[in-house]
Amino acid sequence: VRGLGTVGAVAIDSQGNVACATSTGGMTNKMVGRVGDTACIGSGGYANNHVGAISTTGHGESIMKVTLASLILHYMEQGMPTEEAAEAGLNYMKMRVDGSGGVILVSSKGEWTAKFSTKQMSWAAVTDEQLHCGIYTGEKEVVSVPTSAKQ
Repeated sequence: VRGLGTVGAVAIDSQGNVACATSTGGMTNKMVGRVGDTACIGSGGYANNHVGAISTTGHGESIMKVTLASLILHYMEQGMPTEEAAEAGLNYMKMRVDGSGGVILVSSKGEWTAKFSTKQMSWAAVTDEQLHCGIYTGEKEVVSVPTSAKQ
């Protein structure tokens, strides 16, 4: 799969602590001194134990203009479910600055979603003993992944 080089991850532990991580492959021919969305808290990623964690990818300038990560977590904080909040944030970015991108997020309750407004975004999530993954809109494969032997 060719395209943007971002890798993002979100996690929730057994105590309900959430975390996010975002890394980027960068941008060809970027302006000297440019700081992308990945390094900006609230744009490339954000985590709040009371709400959830999110990692974003896409057109960095658009993501920064709407602070996409914090916007989506704000929607969740106001009571929106994860999938609806992600969709609302991506729609707002498209309407406001004609930007496209994608997100993977998990709520503090363990609900997760992967949403994108681009042609494709590789994503995966592990819950219990299942691997959920996809690349294209509407695609979702679920595979059993037994955990190691329990003692």
